[in-house]
Amino acid sequence: MSRSGFGSRAASVRFEAVTKAFGEVVAVDAMSFEIAPGSLVTLLGPSGCGKTTTLRMIAGLELATSGRILIGEQDVTQLPATDRDVSMVFQSYALFPHMTVIENVSYGFVVSGMPKAQARERAEEGLALVGLAGYGNRLPSELSGGQQQRVAVARALVLEPQVLLFDEPLSNLDAKLRRRVRQEIRDIQRNLGLTVVYVTHDQEEALAVSDKIIVMRNAEIAQEGSPRELYERPADLFVADFVGDANIVEAEILRTHGDRAVTSIGGVEVELPRRDLGPGAATVAIRPEAIQLKAADGDSALRGTISKVAYLGSHVEYMVDTPIGELFVIDHAVHAQHSQGEEVGLGFGTRLALVPRSD
Repeated sequence: MSRSGFGSRAASVRFEAVTKAFGEVVAVDAMSFEIAPGSLVTLLGPSGCGKTTTLRMIAGLELATSGRILIGEQDVTQLPATDRDVSMVFQSYALFPHMTVIENVSYGFVVSGMPKAQARERAEEGLALVGLAGYGNRLPSELSGGQQQRVAVARALVLEPQVLLFDEPLSNLDAKLRRRVRQEIRDIQRNLGLTVVYVTHDQEEALAVSDKIIVMRNAEIAQEGSPRELYERPADLFVADFVGDANIVEAEILRTHGDRAVTSIGGVEVELPRRDLGPGAATVAIRPEAIQLKAADGDSALRGTISKVAYLGSHVEYMVDTPIGELFVIDHAVHAQHSQGEEVGLGFGTRLALVPRSD
C-alpha cells in the first residue's frame, strides 16, 4: 500500500428519494443529493434533524425504508454494513484500551486473516499518514484526546475505503484542539483525494472543512451548497440563523434595478443582491462583522447605544441597542474599543443578504 494508492478508490455517494422511518417517526424524508468522489461533504443541522441517521444509512448500519442509495455505480440500498466498502470514525474513537496503538490500527487486517507482519506494516503506514509514526507501542491511555482521534482515523484509512465517514469526530476535544485536528482531517482528505462524509452540529467546523455543506432541518434538506454560498446567500431564515451568527432584521426594499435591490435598514440605504424579490417589506440577515461602528454624529448612520462589551483578544464583541432591535457586532479594531453606555453610529459593509421568506 503506497501513499499514492490511498484515496484512489474514492467513490461518489448518491441518495435518490431516500426515506427512513422508525415506526411512525420519519427520521429522513425523501432526501436526494450527490457527493462527488474525492470531496468532503458535511451534514449539518440541529439535534434530531436526521443527519446521523443519514450517515448510518451510508454505512449500512441502518437500512432505508424506501428510495435508493448508490456508492459509485453500485446500488447498496439493502446491503449490510459488512458488504459496503466504507469505514466510519466514531465520536467515541472506539479504541481497544488493552491493545497498543499498532494493534488497534491493524485489528481489521488481523481478524480478516492477514499475516501479522503485513498487517503491522500497513498499520505503520497509516500511523505515518496521520503524524503518529513511532507511537505504535503506546496504549491509548498514554495519548492525548487529539492523538487518540488520529489513531481512529488511521484505523479507518488503512482499510482504503471508497467512502470515509465521520460522526461528530471532534466533540470530545477542547476548542483549541478541535481547530487543529479538524485541519489535520481536512489536510489528509485533500492529500489523499478521499471521499468523506462528515456529520457535525458545529457550524464553524462545517464552514472550515467542507467542500459542500448539506444543511438539514426536520428530516429534510434545507439548503446545500459551498460554505460561502450558505453563509452569504442563505435560502431562508433557518439557514441564515443556523449557519454562523446573524442579526435578523426587518427592512424595506425601496426599488430594484436588474439584479440589485436598494434596501432601507432603519433608514440607512444599502444596495444588495435582489434575489428575485420586489419592492416592499423584506428580511435581511446581517453578519456581525458587517456592522461598522462610527461616531454618533454621522448623519446617515443608524444610531445605537452599546449595552454589552466583551474583549476577546483578536476582536471585541458588542451588543448594541438600536431602533431596529439589539444587534450583535464583531469589531477587530481592538485598540479603539468603545465603552458600555456609549452612543454610536452604525454603518453596513458587504456581508448582508436579503432572505426569502418561508411560506
